[in-house]
Amino acid sequence: MASTINYSEVTPKIKYLAEMCSSSIIPAELYSEFKVNRGLRDIKGNGVLTGLTNIAQVTAKKMVDEVEMPMEGKLYYHGIDIEDIVSGFVKEKRFGYEETVYLLLFGSLPNAQELNDFNAILSEYRSLPPKFTRDFILKAPSSDMMNALARSVLMLYYYDNNPEDNSIPNVLRQCLQLVARLPMLAVYGYHAYNHYEKDNSLIIHQPSPSLSTAENVLHMLRSDQRFSDFEARIFDLALVLHAEHGGGNNSTFTVRVVSSSGTDTYSAIAAGLGSLKGIKHGGANIMVAKMMQNIKQNVKNWDDEDEVAAYLKKILRKDAFDRAGLIYGIGHAIYSLSDPRAKIFETFVKKLSSIKNREPEYRLYSSVARLAPKIIQEERKMYKGVSANIDFYSGFVYQMLGLPIELITPIFAISRIAGWSAHRIEELVNSSKIVRPAYNCVAERRKYIPLVER
Repeated sequence: MASTINYSEVTPKIKYLAEMCSSSIIPAELYSEFKVNRGLRDIKGNGVLTGLTNIAQVTAKKMVDEVEMPMEGKLYYHGIDIEDIVSGFVKEKRFGYEETVYLLLFGSLPNAQELNDFNAILSEYRSLPPKFTRDFILKAPSSDMMNALARSVLMLYYYDNNPEDNSIPNVLRQCLQLVARLPMLAVYGYHAYNHYEKDNSLIIHQPSPSLSTAENVLHMLRSDQRFSDFEARIFDLALVLHAEHGGGNNSTFTVRVVSSSGTDTYSAIAAGLGSLKGIKHGGANIMVAKMMQNIKQNVKNWDDEDEVAAYLKKILRKDAFDRAGLIYGIGHAIYSLSDPRAKIFETFVKKLSSIKNREPEYRLYSSVARLAPKIIQEERKMYKGVSANIDFYSGFVYQMLGLPIELITPIFAISRIAGWSAHRIEELVNSSKIVRPAYNCVAERRKYIPLVER
């Protein structure tokens, strides 16, 4: 007889037991008493230094007369300003993501021949094991693309003849294969869900050897396989800007922590995917898209800044949208005056909105980006500057490109796999100790009471 138990239901007994979990709440004042940097951040919100890296640097402060002052945000890949990197391939009218992957992994810019050879390697790796798509993607569709992506990455372990070999040549081979394969895993996962769960036509396009990563995503995703050159180039730009953000961001730190244990590449990358999924990290771009949709529905005149500001205040006061009191896409753990990635992106977003005849929406986004920081500072009495981050614009770009909302965070992963791979290799090259921070236990000592006496 089939079981009638609903394993997804939170029963009254579970609810009762859950109330007992409140005993785990630790008073906030104890963090100050024991000088604990909560969330690995000091009292000023700066990340606690836990390691060294060559790969990337994020800066947003400078010293003026021995006083720390905010500055326009800067991002460097192996010491090269991201603005210069973008300017280089934009002027030369070529795609930049593959060059960025090369730079992050090897620490130098490739010449033309090296870049061609590297592209050939990625092209060769753009294939999945025989029957993998049928057996592990099409037969188990999921509405959660990030979980489906993590599952597919873990399943690739079983098709690897040397999955546990952590020698650098083997790990590099694994990482390059994942850079090449993640777009396929994400797009095919979406097509499986779209077909079996939404009853739409099933589309499976093989990647083209002659196309870049950005072009191949659009090629595989669209039923007619057609896209404009500008669409592919702005998508390529998005991949470059999301590729890396220093070792301290949550998902990259997760990959480094897990890698320090000596585990395999597939487990480390799957852990990074689990971290990126969270709405406080990579999942924030979906929340921005949902929030902006909510604003569009509730603000009658998008060009009326007073009406827009009034609704933003309602969101911040937990009276609107998800009632979390957050204006998603505004503010960043490090950047205060500006996010350099958002500044670069915005100029291309404006042009794309004109091409797609979505200027009114762009004006609304611009208004929110301009008004929200002032409202947050006034409402929260914050003196640390806040500004729009790249998540604020990325969802809008992907929507204009016709990318489904379910793929917004997986696209982040398609890009960030470059940084994760570089940090995993750097961790294996340099580290001899497992990452193990300390926790100070504040529970009182108690005596054990035998069961018959309770």
